[in-house]
Amino acid sequence: MPTEKEELFKKLSDAVVEMEEEEAIRVAEAIIARGLDAYEAIEQGLSHGMERAGELFEEEEYFIPELLLCSDAMYAGLDVLKLHLKTDGQGEKKKIVIGVVEGDTHDIGKNLVKIMLETGGFEVFDLGRDVPPRKFVHKAQEVGADMIALGTLMTTTMEVMSTVIEILKEEDLKDRCKVMIGGAPISQGFADKIGADGYAANAGAAVKLARKLLATA
Repeated sequence: MPTEKEELFKKLSDAVVEMEEEEAIRVAEAIIARGLDAYEAIEQGLSHGMERAGELFEEEEYFIPELLLCSDAMYAGLDVLKLHLKTDGQGEKKKIVIGVVEGDTHDIGKNLVKIMLETGGFEVFDLGRDVPPRKFVHKAQEVGADMIALGTLMTTTMEVMSTVIEILKEEDLKDRCKVMIGGAPISQGFADKIGADGYAANAGAAVKLARKLLATA
């Protein structure tokens, strides 16, 4: 039998999938009222719900309008939970430049990863979506970034990630600046092929991988 925590996290996930903003807010408030961990609720509730919505989109049961309504519900719950996140603020923060690669304007997943990374104690520089390869590298140089995190939801823009890595090599920055990639069409095999330092399947995994690659855990 599921625990109360598991039930609440499932309700939060369901609220996202069912596009219920008010329900997402109500469940998020109930989670906080019971003293449960906001980070876990984002990871196992909201993030899980968006992953399910993404799968329905891939299966063509959901389309862009439904996905946007799911994201509205996700953000509604996030607005409640993010006020109660405990940040790991010890020591100097590692710097990560994040963005969705050129040609892709889907940024829901990237936004979630950004919030989770910030909560995990990283300093994040968000370039947004549809970002040209050189802009990632320039920003990394400008702020002295330890990592670039690249995302895409489209197979047609995956190769842009490879271009970013090539520019890093040209600028002799590849050894100093790690590259983490993610998104629905991305795999560990693709990461290996283009020479990325790691691949994360979701926002929670991205934080764990960033900590491992930058040895901040």
